[in-house]
Amino acid sequence: MVVLGSINMPFDDLAVIATPSSVGLSAERLARLGPWLRAYVDDGKLPFAAVAVMRKGEIAYTDHYGLRDIEAGTPAISDGLCRIYSMSKLITTVAAMSLYEEGRFMLDDPVSAFLPELAAQKVYVSGPFEDMELVDPETPVTIRHLMNHTSGFTYGIFDPGPVGRAMRWAKADFSNAGETLEQVVKRLGEVPLCFQPGSRWNYGVSTDVLGRFIEVVAGKPFEAVLRERIFEPLGMSDTFFGVPANKIDRFCSLYTKTDEAPLKLIETAADSRFLAPATMSSGGGGLVSSMGDYLRFVEMVRRGGALEEARVLGRKTVGLMMLNHLPGDMASMGQATFSEMPMSGIGFGLGGAVLLDPTKAQILGSPGEFTWGGMASTAFWIDPVEEISVVFMTQLVPSSSYPIRRELRVLVYQALVD
Repeated sequence: MVVLGSINMPFDDLAVIATPSSVGLSAERLARLGPWLRAYVDDGKLPFAAVAVMRKGEIAYTDHYGLRDIEAGTPAISDGLCRIYSMSKLITTVAAMSLYEEGRFMLDDPVSAFLPELAAQKVYVSGPFEDMELVDPETPVTIRHLMNHTSGFTYGIFDPGPVGRAMRWAKADFSNAGETLEQVVKRLGEVPLCFQPGSRWNYGVSTDVLGRFIEVVAGKPFEAVLRERIFEPLGMSDTFFGVPANKIDRFCSLYTKTDEAPLKLIETAADSRFLAPATMSSGGGGLVSSMGDYLRFVEMVRRGGALEEARVLGRKTVGLMMLNHLPGDMASMGQATFSEMPMSGIGFGLGGAVLLDPTKAQILGSPGEFTWGGMASTAFWIDPVEEISVVFMTQLVPSSSYPIRRELRVLVYQALVD
């Protein structure tokens, strides 16, 4: 289904009011998205797939296909609710930058000035978990280190090394549903950093720490900050840490790919840990959202911090976020690949990756493209040069199962004709 319309309209109510050519896209070439999306579902690789493409402020294409619950046979819907996992990170970073604009902190401020429980952290050098050699940090972890993942924090669930084991021992992955950010950050202060701050790129709990930092700076719960500064101004009524009871019927089941089964059920909507009330407000991976809500959010970013009457950030602030904040690309910072994506020619800004060189990245795109995804194979990207915003939703763990994000880029960019 190819449609055009205003972004403030629900997807189900969109009417065909123009042709894709009015925004510089070929309808015939855009139509290639449909068979590609359906093949992933019909081949048993994805439970469902949903995609929305905006160009020049108009929704140029949207489609959804498959089952939001395979066992129950319930079909995918345009406003289905999905675990967006690490796509929460950009929302958290935007909230922090809104406080930055008020002069509450500078990006090079030490995190420990606001979270003193992290002031005594050491840096891992060598040795097993039982006998780790630790040293003092050469430079403190700063707010910018949290935003661009060069802090030295890691994820215990994904890190098999000694520090990862220490994270698991301390239960410091921000995954305990009944705890608060304050409780977990206090335990995190007892875990060493993986490396000297600023020296490498490593995915970890940095954005969760940023969420706690936001609570301290704003003087109110993190969830309240997101609601007041982002969700309410942008009309994002389907984004939350806990799905309310009256919306559970739209919440999609979660699946994983195993050697035995390509779509093994992990949890249904009814037994999910992402149900209200939610105590743990994980800024790194705890949000649930809809395609429409997240599309409004990324389009706000593409437009320089404003959407319709709501201004969330200033234009220069968004511009700073979308620049590369690493000394080189992510490959040169020790991350050769991430998920299914090679990291040559790709840097990292504040809250998302930045395409530096399409030739090195071996992918269609524009320098300055801003992107990230979530563990359940969701994804977004923003192309300021081509005035494009794209959101893709499904619910399959892990996100490295198939090259969906790279293929989707090709299918969108090949449709440009102006």
